[in-house]
Amino acid sequence: MTNSFAMNAVRLKIFAESTTIFRLRMKRLKKILIKKIVGSTKENFYITAPFWCDYGYNIELGENFYSNHNMVILDCAKVKFGDNVFVAPNCGFYTAGHPVDYPRRNAGFEYAYPITVGDNVWIGGGVQVMPGVTIGSNVVIGGGSVVVKDIPSDCVAVGNPCKPIRKITDEDMKTCFDKSMNK
Repeated sequence: MTNSFAMNAVRLKIFAESTTIFRLRMKRLKKILIKKIVGSTKENFYITAPFWCDYGYNIELGENFYSNHNMVILDCAKVKFGDNVFVAPNCGFYTAGHPVDYPRRNAGFEYAYPITVGDNVWIGGGVQVMPGVTIGSNVVIGGGSVVVKDIPSDCVAVGNPCKPIRKITDEDMKTCFDKSMNK
């Protein structure tokens, strides 16, 4: 009985180690593949699958870039993310657009304007960023926002269309994550 228990323990340990090694190898492989797809990255970044893009080579990822599930980047023009950018699930960055008038749209005309996201930006879930937009540094974009115009640095911006609602100040450093303590 003891030998059987010991053998099972050894098998479980070998399985756990094999699984860990497999995960680490897959993580490294995923990073290598992303580096081959996107135009440039810094050392530390993480993109959670699924991730969709048009070309890839027009995308620049800053240091400590992170995106959650289901990020879409239509990179017909440059899309540049600064350092320490966090992107929540279901966000889209669309450099491509089409004419408003139907004759040119039906003829297949398309335009593309670059998108730039500064440093230290948190983009909430379901945010959509339209062609030609620049988001400054030290910004929080509230979930569900549609960003159609530039957003200045050091602010919280929300809505459809997305607009700054307040500055980010030193007082924000005093806010506790536990809502019960923020009275």
